[in-house]
Amino acid sequence: MTALGVQAQKLLAQRRPRRSFSDPSIRALIILCASLAVVLSSISICDGYWLLADDRLFGLWHFCTTSNQAELHCLRDLRQAHVPGLASGMAVARSVATLAVVVAIFGLELLMVSQVSEDPRSWHRWAVGSALFLLAFILSFGGLLSFLTLLRNQVTLMGLTLTFWSEFTASFLFFLSAVSGLHVNSISRTDSVTHPWGLPAEF
Repeated sequence: MTALGVQAQKLLAQRRPRRSFSDPSIRALIILCASLAVVLSSISICDGYWLLADDRLFGLWHFCTTSNQAELHCLRDLRQAHVPGLASGMAVARSVATLAVVVAIFGLELLMVSQVSEDPRSWHRWAVGSALFLLAFILSFGGLLSFLTLLRNQVTLMGLTLTFWSEFTASFLFFLSAVSGLHVNSISRTDSVTHPWGLPAEF
């Protein structure tokens, strides 16, 4: 190997791309945001009580009534609420909301694995994880919309419970994590393709 070849290899080795400090920090914030969304959505769905209307409490899993400030009397048979289509519609709402959490957990796993491993497929894992969060947003928002549509005659802004707003916040965070993740990944991917060795275009 000629001396020129040795010098060229040394130059390339010195100029191999290194991640800037901001890139891992932004990705860590996205993972943190995604983790918070999964926790909020899980708590909201497990609790399930999303709407208080007069003396009735509507949830994903139960329907409760109270009278004279007595203890809640809860029923799993949502047909007892005497709301048309509530039983079948609520089954769809809780199914898509639960599926959103499952999809988000797989997406979060891919995001974290992509940061641990530094192989060339890391960007692909990150992209798939972000896409899964976009799917989780669609499912989560669909569950919220289904719930509000079923109980449109009972819904009031003050009647929506804290767990409902937790699910709403989680849905927004799913969307924010997905869009941010895809945007950051596209920027990183474009930079690596344009300048794979971190060298100026003239070189």
